[in-house]
Amino acid sequence: MNNSFDDLPKPIHDPQADVTAQVASSESARAGASAAGYEPLLAQFAREYLLDKRNERRWKLFFRLIWLTLIAVMAWSLFSQRHHMQNPNAPHTALVEVRGEIAADTEASAELLLSALKSAFEDSGSQAIVLRINSPGGSPVQAGIVYDEIKRLKLKHGKKVYAVVEEMCASGAYYIAAAADEIYVDKASVVGSIGVLMDGFGFTELMGKLGVERRLLTAGANKGMLDPFTPVSPKQQAFAQAMLDQIHQQFIAVVREGRGKRLKETPEIFSGLFWNGEQAITLGLADHYGNLDFVAREVVKAEEVIDYTPRDNVAERLAKRFGAAMGEGAIKAVRNLAPIR
Repeated sequence: MNNSFDDLPKPIHDPQADVTAQVASSESARAGASAAGYEPLLAQFAREYLLDKRNERRWKLFFRLIWLTLIAVMAWSLFSQRHHMQNPNAPHTALVEVRGEIAADTEASAELLLSALKSAFEDSGSQAIVLRINSPGGSPVQAGIVYDEIKRLKLKHGKKVYAVVEEMCASGAYYIAAAADEIYVDKASVVGSIGVLMDGFGFTELMGKLGVERRLLTAGANKGMLDPFTPVSPKQQAFAQAMLDQIHQQFIAVVREGRGKRLKETPEIFSGLFWNGEQAITLGLADHYGNLDFVAREVVKAEEVIDYTPRDNVAERLAKRFGAAMGEGAIKAVRNLAPIR
């Protein structure tokens, strides 16, 4: 018997099996592709998760540093104040700073300056009070309150007041300085500006060109006086000018009272002009050259200087400096730590 493979029965071809195999192969390929596609997503998710954790740690460190800085500043402030005021009853020169704009809610407001002046005059160790001035002026009301209080305290306590001008003593600042017994300047200090102003803008012509209509309703004929969007009324302008002239005369009277015969009046002295320290001495607006140390040492004869100027507490000062900028700084920090993708 002759056997061969050719004699074996042939397998029956099943088309359905081929289709099933192709489907299984396709599904396996898709599964492999899906798994391969998920890998980059998982890697990106892991990176972003780690980045978030890193940013969280950085923010924690940032705020810890902020708190440590605040604590250090507060400790330093308390230590420096104690060191500075360690013996206020010993003979000393009392210093009160007049810095910046003279207005309510500023460091040179009447409220703060009056508090400092009262403390300085009432201290038994203070031999005299020095106003160290570096101010362009400000509110005539605030300046007038301080001037009147200095005159009252001088009469009550019998102590001298000296004004020491640094860079500038103009307008309302000079109003205050006029209450001093003597005014000391540097030869390049700016002194004067004895005048009053009221400023603003007028937009009536611009509104006409743009076709903008101003609608202003008032109860009272002068309630909208000096409105920048309404044409100037000659009557209202004259009224405002008369008010300014009256305040100017009050200013002039204060300077004349404070300076007395030392003042060498000229047509320009009360015109709002200002002069350097050398010219101010010549005109009688100031008395001598000198700074704080010179006045304390040579005039008051009490070389130790104690500062009575009220300061913002540390928290308020830091809040003012960092509060407005904190939001912007946080946004910038977030952008730097977590770049936008």
